Amino acid sequence: MNTDLTKEQINFYQENGYIIIEDFLAPEELENWRRNVDDAVAQRAGRVTADGMLASERIIDEESAYFDKVFVHRQNLWIDHEGMRELMWDPRLGKMVSDLTGVDGMRIWHDQALVKQPWANPTGWHLDNASWSYSSHDAITIWVALDAATRDNGCLYFLPGAHKTATFEHAGIGPNISDLFELYPEWAELQSVAAPMKAGSCSFHNGLMPHGAAANMTPGTRRAMTCGYMPDGCTFNGKQSALPQAYFESLEIGDVLDDDSINPLIWHKTKPYVGA
Repeated sequence: MNTDLTKEQINFYQENGYIIIEDFLAPEELENWRRNVDDAVAQRAGRVTADGMLASERIIDEESAYFDKVFVHRQNLWIDHEGMRELMWDPRLGKMVSDLTGVDGMRIWHDQALVKQPWANPTGWHLDNASWSYSSHDAITIWVALDAATRDNGCLYFLPGAHKTATFEHAGIGPNISDLFELYPEWAELQSVAAPMKAGSCSFHNGLMPHGAAANMTPGTRRAMTCGYMPDGCTFNGKQSALPQAYFESLEIGDVLDDDSINPLIWHKTKPYVGA
């Protein structure tokens, strides 16, 4: 795994809000990630819907019906799949995201397998952290290409530097891919940057970096494995997002989100962490 970061890469990330790491996984590591992600997604089949929720908890509406056509989505695979837990708890990932953001330690917010099926819809422009249960300018997401991500099959697009002017206003992933620009009209004049990646490469982006993905205009599948990370010490902002119902109901705004069974600490400069 290519986890060594240069000062130039860290500076690029902090200035632009994203960074692409070519050849992040060695060929044998890529096959291991593919095998575990495929197995974990298949294990969830029939037990959750495309947005990663239990079928009994899902509310069907126009937005979720569209979302199902954007990508197959399986969330928090680390919780019930040993292989995914080993991958997601890797402290090298925690150190990378801590180094990129300059914080002392990182927790897993949630992982997500994102499978853009043949002829899938585009992923609308959105901000990750704006919909999560904590608010931080240092939230960060890794996006690992398990298949080559191209302009034809749904690679990511970023708006470099826009994370610096983002607030926590949010637009969901719906049929109008430009809804976010109604909230941030100043971004409508910015030039987007495509981020095609060969299989085994990855990107990191700030939780307030506006990003989207193209439609899959091919008969093939584009698989990606992602994980959002929460800086240690972040507090509850009142949104449920990925929090389990019982835990959500136990929280008050301002409570520290430090339950290792839900948001494990995977790296810290001074504290004990899982996977150490």
